[in-house]
Amino acid sequence: MNTDNKQTDCIDRLLALHIPFAIYRLPWQEELHLVMQTQGMPVTLTDITELNDKEGFVMTPFRQTEETPIVLIQPDIRIDGKECIVKELERILPQLAQKAARTDTKIETDSKERYTNAFERFHTALTQGVFNKLVLSRKYIHEFTGTPSLGKIYMNACSCYPRVMIYLCHTPFSGTWLGCTPEIILSIENGKGHTVSLAGTMPVINNVEPQEWSEKNRKEQAYVSEYIRRQLHEQGIQPEEKGPYTARAGEVVHLKTDFFFPLHETRRLGNLLKSLHPTPAVCGLPKAESYAFIHQNEKIDRRYYAGFTGWLSPEGDTQLYVNLRCMEVCENKAVLYAGGGILSSSEVESEWQETQHKLGTIEHIL
Repeated sequence: MNTDNKQTDCIDRLLALHIPFAIYRLPWQEELHLVMQTQGMPVTLTDITELNDKEGFVMTPFRQTEETPIVLIQPDIRIDGKECIVKELERILPQLAQKAARTDTKIETDSKERYTNAFERFHTALTQGVFNKLVLSRKYIHEFTGTPSLGKIYMNACSCYPRVMIYLCHTPFSGTWLGCTPEIILSIENGKGHTVSLAGTMPVINNVEPQEWSEKNRKEQAYVSEYIRRQLHEQGIQPEEKGPYTARAGEVVHLKTDFFFPLHETRRLGNLLKSLHPTPAVCGLPKAESYAFIHQNEKIDRRYYAGFTGWLSPEGDTQLYVNLRCMEVCENKAVLYAGGGILSSSEVESEWQETQHKLGTIEHIL
């Protein structure tokens, strides 16, 4: 059995034990990172600022509720590299006791009719000038034939999508999530911070990346960039910018702008993250009003989709990504999530097709 097959087997065995863990791989890297909490339970938090001075693997929902708290895995085991992960898991898995399984989320069906009705409400508010931008989401239920191997699906995602962050996370509070996300919300390495504006989407057809962007896409990207620029300035941060430019993520391309900045105070990252989340790339503008409007009018529960996830450390490196192109696995089903930015110039059919392309990125690995 080769290393990838052993890795697959170990991940599936780990999931069967319901141990809180996350395995992730950063963009353009081959090394995998595994964090596990075999002692006690992950911490649950009610506000992003509670992440100040915390370290661990984070699952943050779009909206914090009792059913979807912020979850922080505080690992007692950390392993880097495929071969080391396999070797250590083969050693310790027989010694681990099975933990209580989480009750699966109630899966509600979604439809084009629901999306179309929501689009009409969103579009009316935009044409009336109440909002500059809103993000409308949808979900798709994929039914497995037989018992899926999430280990195999995860390794397949790593093989298919080298440009994005790939993660698989299980906790008793969040359930089991797998994502292939291109959007950094906050990266810190050696005192240098990085975040991105990622908005505007076109499909890649026959492996050819489009280069000409419509006014709607450019305006959508500009809204997100201006929001991030303003939030950083309010935190006393003067970033350097690169972009916008075309960036590929799976079977779609986006307009992307990078923001780079020195960040020497890293004990209060929760404050910075709260100012950024949710960005207009997953919410809208104005932020607070859009957030409330989506809650009242979208009519689906986003759960951990459009939140953020990844490794957080006040002393070492931080790698946090917006939870896009993701799915929640519930028994023999996977709930796939996608969304798109709506402007007053948007049309329902083109926006529906955009979400189809985004869903295709995650469904492809199934």
